[in-house]
Amino acid sequence: MINKDEADLIHACNQGDARAQRKLYDKYAKVMYGVCLRYSYTKDDARDMLQEGFVRVFTKLGQFGFNGSFEGWMKRIFVNTALLHYRDNKKHMYHNDAEAASDFPAQQNILEKITVKEILEAMNGMAPGYRNVLNLYIIEGYSHAEIAEMLQITEGTSKSQLSRARVLLQNLLKKDEPNESR
Repeated sequence: MINKDEADLIHACNQGDARAQRKLYDKYAKVMYGVCLRYSYTKDDARDMLQEGFVRVFTKLGQFGFNGSFEGWMKRIFVNTALLHYRDNKKHMYHNDAEAASDFPAQQNILEKITVKEILEAMNGMAPGYRNVLNLYIIEGYSHAEIAEMLQITEGTSKSQLSRARVLLQNLLKKDEPNESR
C-alpha cells in the first residue's frame, strides 16, 4: 500500500511540480534503469527506455488509482515501454523452434551455482526475443497468454522462446562455469 509521503509526492507531480517530479525520478530511476537494462543490449538503449518510461509515467500519473504498489505500477509501464521500443525499432526476431529447443539437454544444477549478476550478464548475450520472453515469464511473472499479447506473437511461440531461452542461458552459464577437475 502507498504511504502518505508517496501519495503527496504523486499528487504534487500531478500538479506539475518540477521539484516533486525530480524527487520521484531520483527515488525510482535506479530501479527502473535496472528493468530497462534487462530488455536492452546497450546502456544507451536502456537510458532511452528510461527517459521514455518516465515521460509515460508522468503522462499517465493521473491514472494511478492509489490501490496497490506504485513501484509495481511504474514497473509495468517500463516493461511496456521497453517492449514498445523493440517493436517500434524492429530490433528483435522471434523463432518458432520448439523442436530445436528440445535438442539441447538441460542442466538443472547449473543455476544453483551462479549469482544474479552472472545470470543477467548471460541473458544480455541472448537474442532480444529470447531475453524478452525469459524476462516477462520468469522475472515479471506474466503468463504465456499475456506475453503473446504483449509481444504480438502466439502462445506457442512464447513457450518455445522460453524453452529455448532457458537452454541457451544454461549453455551460456555452463561455458562460464569453472572446471571442477582443475
